[in-house]
Amino acid sequence: MSELRVRADLAEVPAYKQGRSADAGDDRVIYKISSNENPYAPLPSVVDAVADALAGINRYPESAASALTARLAGRFGVAGEHLVFGAGSVEIVSQLMRATAGPGDEVLFAWRSFEAYPMLARAAGAVPVQVPLTADHRHDLPAMLAAITDRTRLVIVCNPNNPTGTTIGDAELRAFIDAVPPHLPVLIDEAYLHFNQRADSPAGIEYFRAYPNVVVAHTFSKAYGLAGVRVGYAIAPTTLAAAMRKVSVPFGVTSLAQVSAIASLDAEPELQERVDALVAERERVVSALTAAGWQLPETQTNFLWFPLGEHTADAMGVFDAHGLVVRGFPGEGLRATIAETEANDRLIAAATELRERELG
Repeated sequence: MSELRVRADLAEVPAYKQGRSADAGDDRVIYKISSNENPYAPLPSVVDAVADALAGINRYPESAASALTARLAGRFGVAGEHLVFGAGSVEIVSQLMRATAGPGDEVLFAWRSFEAYPMLARAAGAVPVQVPLTADHRHDLPAMLAAITDRTRLVIVCNPNNPTGTTIGDAELRAFIDAVPPHLPVLIDEAYLHFNQRADSPAGIEYFRAYPNVVVAHTFSKAYGLAGVRVGYAIAPTTLAAAMRKVSVPFGVTSLAQVSAIASLDAEPELQERVDALVAERERVVSALTAAGWQLPETQTNFLWFPLGEHTADAMGVFDAHGLVVRGFPGEGLRATIAETEANDRLIAAATELRERELG
């Protein structure tokens, strides 16, 4: 019997691995702090809006997402034609890669960064070019500039960076984009924008206005707590936006996702209170870990990066023993989300134990 044929290059594409579930198999309360999810349940007003929309789920969603487009266009002062929607910002990144790159083309980004970047590039048929981070786990922008070739079709800057939490300042990003050839699209991925309190943090929307080749990606999954309904969006130049729509999945943003996003924009002051609480918890945890002897990379996100290298697997065992599911990157480190207060207390305890075992 002959073997069914698939694309040979897909052998180089790793499958995306979701953080494992918080199923302890015993009576312990397990906290899943591996996926950077917002620990708060949806606001009642958002739940009510979704409930009201359930009666219409026998109909296809509106592909143009007109109501959500109007809200975001007004918020950012852009024309609706600049807005593109997808099932989370990861799908926005995928659209942009498929709209700009093909076989033999290169997609350039820092590494380690969002783990979906290389697999999405390969899925588009392109070659991922991964530029190592600096010793302090930040984007090496001069090295990224040096890595641009005539085959480069897209450059991605993840700010703040996932999984390290580190950021780029306004002056260094401006110098970088000034030096990028103007025909080359630059994506500023701002999935963790709301948690970024760096004083000189660049605002992606301002770069979109200032540069003809800048695209900005946002998501409702993190600060807004809508990870389960999947809605993200790009603010892009007209030509790129039109190309992204051509490669998007039809009806990819469901009616419930659109309703959830609008209701969340309506409830933004309440959501900001939750963001503020998570940032306060982040600072509490960082202070406690610093007192315990840790010198972790800067974080302006809702997670921490532990650069543990060869000790990563052993360290994950310690977190597991404390009832915490974390995200490990073998041989590099692990990422832990700032979550419920009890989970954060356990995070402090587990990390303190690691220091005592000299695994950190």
